[in-house]
Amino acid sequence: MPYPLDAAAVRTWCGLALEALGRERERIDAINVYPVADGDTGTNLYLTLESAARAVEAAFDGHGSAGTQPDLAAAVGAMAHGALIGARGNSGTILAQLLRGMAQVLAAAPTGGSGAPDALRRALRRAASAAYEAVAHPVEGTVLTVATAAADAAELSAADAGEAAEAAEVARAAHQGAVKALRATPEQLAVLGQAGVVDAGGCGLVALLGALADALSGEVTAEPVAVQAGGPVPEAAGCAVMPPGADGCADPHVGGPAFEVIYLLEAGDADVARLRDRLDRLGDSLVVVGGDGLWNVHVHVDDAGAAVEAGIEAGRPYRIRITHFGAGPRAKEPALAPRAVVAVMPGAGLAALCADAGATPVTVRPGEPPASGELVQAIRQAHAREVMLLPNDPELRHTAAAAAEQARAEGVRVALIPTRSAVQGLAALAVHEPGRSFDQDMVAMTAAAGATRYAELAVAEHRSWTMAGVCQAGDVLGLIDGDVVVIGPDLARTAMTVLDRMLSAGGELVTLVLGADVPASLAEGLERHVRERHLAVDTVVYEGGAHAAPLLIGVE
Repeated sequence: MPYPLDAAAVRTWCGLALEALGRERERIDAINVYPVADGDTGTNLYLTLESAARAVEAAFDGHGSAGTQPDLAAAVGAMAHGALIGARGNSGTILAQLLRGMAQVLAAAPTGGSGAPDALRRALRRAASAAYEAVAHPVEGTVLTVATAAADAAELSAADAGEAAEAAEVARAAHQGAVKALRATPEQLAVLGQAGVVDAGGCGLVALLGALADALSGEVTAEPVAVQAGGPVPEAAGCAVMPPGADGCADPHVGGPAFEVIYLLEAGDADVARLRDRLDRLGDSLVVVGGDGLWNVHVHVDDAGAAVEAGIEAGRPYRIRITHFGAGPRAKEPALAPRAVVAVMPGAGLAALCADAGATPVTVRPGEPPASGELVQAIRQAHAREVMLLPNDPELRHTAAAAAEQARAEGVRVALIPTRSAVQGLAALAVHEPGRSFDQDMVAMTAAAGATRYAELAVAEHRSWTMAGVCQAGDVLGLIDGDVVVIGPDLARTAMTVLDRMLSAGGELVTLVLGADVPASLAEGLERHVRERHLAVDTVVYEGGAHAAPLLIGVE
């Protein structure tokens, strides 16, 4: 029996698509020759969709306590937003726009029923149109062509099966149309034909549409078919087109821009329009997706600084990622470091502190926890044989464990240090010693984290029940080891109460991490309080920067 087009179907679609891209990631990477032969299209698509899937799960979790489920609009909206904030590379940015286009139509669609097939047809058409609009200079023979063919096939399904067709039949027709278009991409784009491959981004879209058809029909898509010069050949690697004598390899982006620049941008429509014009003059492969004040910007340039400055003039860029294309796959890799530390940190100040200590930081914003793929990327970036991974958040335990397992499968020895707070991470980092054996270093860092009690001060956003009683919006909450133990009227007095409770059990060192909007006078007052009330206890103060909590406290 076909399944209705509802929130549950979107959730299933995300899961199946993530599995499909996980299986095909390395194959898609291997055939990535356009626009840059940097071998990361499959990985970028996977990481983008992982962010989308996490957002959908968060939407369901938000309704779980009430025993309800999100509606279709909330689910597809979460999927599109998650892809937007987590988009990686040219392919991931376009994928985010495809999902945004679908969400714009499906958000207003009826759940199941006779209107769902037509809504899906219109959603696929809007997705293809939105993707073309986002790309500064569209090129045929790419994922754009495949998306258009999928929309065409979906619309033809109405004529073939009548308006009574199920949404599952529309999705299956779109998938089949995409497969046919994918096979033709080497004839449309010369660089693909020369390398003997189909378009990597289009291959990822085929996997995504196949997962949608599976989610709506409950049936598994047959294994994809590879196309060879002599005709179709059944093969698990469904994305390769290998004419006789071709080896599937291609030269890197010789003569093209040196850097890939990606960032999220908070800006208005008029500012983004001017930004598009400026970036188009600076480089190529320009893709700007999003709307409603939040955008994902992707461009290839020689002057990465100018691309970031353009974003600063347009609005507020963040999550800035700059990748140097280098000399291509034949360039000599630098030697692996013996051991490195990767630490998740809330706020730029703490991230900079970690970087100064030699660690590789993963900076996070409130409400946007990193996906396992981001942690794996950071482990790769650390470029070491052995890595100490500090999640610094109890909610990231499973995410960090998944990242560690994937990195181990790639040959990196990873120790997951069970840090539950940024201050525990700082304590662990302080005793890190690469000269020790791996096991000794892991034990020392774990012991230092475990010996550090942690607290956080936050401001209540609404009235609610806590372990310390009822709080009102605007109250300052003091949390020790994750539990609310103090409700106070202001930050200073609440912090002093929390410190006294923590130091009543003893301690030698207090660590204070101040948020961006907290005055330095607060730290001075707390230092004085500790000095007067608790003899022989030292205090150190760090700036946490934007997006850190108002105050983090560690006691060792």
